[in-house]
Amino acid sequence: MKRRAILIVLDGVGIGAAPDAALYGDEGSNSLVNTAAALNGLQLPNLSRLGLGHLADIKGVEAQPTPIGAFGVMEPASQGKDSTTGHWELMGVLLKQPFPTYEQGFPEEIIKTFEERIGRKCLGNVVASGTEIIEQLGSDHMKTGCPIVYTSADSVFQIAAHEEVVPLDELYAMCETARELLKGEHAVGRVIARPFTGQAGDFKRTSNRHDYSLAPPRNILDFIIESGQKVIGIGKIKDLFGGRGVSDNRPTTGNEHGIELLLSAIGDGEGSLIFANLLDFDQVYGHRNNVLGYAEALTRFDKALGEILALMHSEDLLFITADHGNDPTTPSTDHSRECVPLLVYGPAFPGNVNLGRRRGFSDVGQTIAEHLGIPVEGLAGQSFYAELRGAS
Repeated sequence: MKRRAILIVLDGVGIGAAPDAALYGDEGSNSLVNTAAALNGLQLPNLSRLGLGHLADIKGVEAQPTPIGAFGVMEPASQGKDSTTGHWELMGVLLKQPFPTYEQGFPEEIIKTFEERIGRKCLGNVVASGTEIIEQLGSDHMKTGCPIVYTSADSVFQIAAHEEVVPLDELYAMCETARELLKGEHAVGRVIARPFTGQAGDFKRTSNRHDYSLAPPRNILDFIIESGQKVIGIGKIKDLFGGRGVSDNRPTTGNEHGIELLLSAIGDGEGSLIFANLLDFDQVYGHRNNVLGYAEALTRFDKALGEILALMHSEDLLFITADHGNDPTTPSTDHSRECVPLLVYGPAFPGNVNLGRRRGFSDVGQTIAEHLGIPVEGLAGQSFYAELRGAS
């Protein structure tokens, strides 16, 4: 049986403020602990089996005496708190400078050039919640055909358009134009297509979102592909890596669809690395401060985790972590600068290993590379593969 690695990123599921959280205005953020406290406990038996209860005092989650997994906490080493930064760091790329953000909207010269290139005027150009901005400007957009441009505390240039007013192909072309334009000092992490449908008072964003990230530097995914092995990207993985490093792209409409694709790939014995992003914790619940929805999504994932564990092959190694926080209990609707949980399980590994507090997410990518037998040089991170094996 060939070796495989399965990496699941629970988008926005942090486990406590990072040491530098104050620089981001995120003191006190703790996505998991605060959610559990707000709802008088979480029931996550499978995550508990892997060792989640050893990472923090999460109400309702037991610290089992002999967990079957290895467990630890990872501090972010890159600057920033967005999905692109977090995923790149997992694959060995550290950002010394954060992607640019725009608290007052984008400069006039950027918007003017963008309008000239797409042949339409824009609405918005403000910092806003995605659901709120389409309620505020959706009717004007439908009357004028002008796309809605907005940003957030993250490094994003988002374009919202009604699918019956601006066809998806045209919206995606606008995003490609923006991606080409936003370079140098204005090289935002992502340009995001945000299509929606419905009528005034009942607009709804659709699952046809598409992200256009910067192309990353050389990273672990490149090493895997170059070795002749296969990377299956589930969810927005290919988007986050600028179209690189994924040999089989499987987009998703949400967590449930992502879990279905995960189960299929694991059960079929596919790939060398199955790399999945489950985005509902962040996109659907965290950004809307929906504590109950966030908790219910955790419960649904935990239930599915039981099925994932049952399908794993003898040489598989499962990693569960996150890319940043998105604490739904705080007043902010933005990402939070948090540490992330690290849970690792393999049927052939002893379990009950405390991986401690690690500086940087890149240890995950290095460990995956070692498991797959791929030598890696010149990238961040320190493999903890020997610790998983029980070596001193």
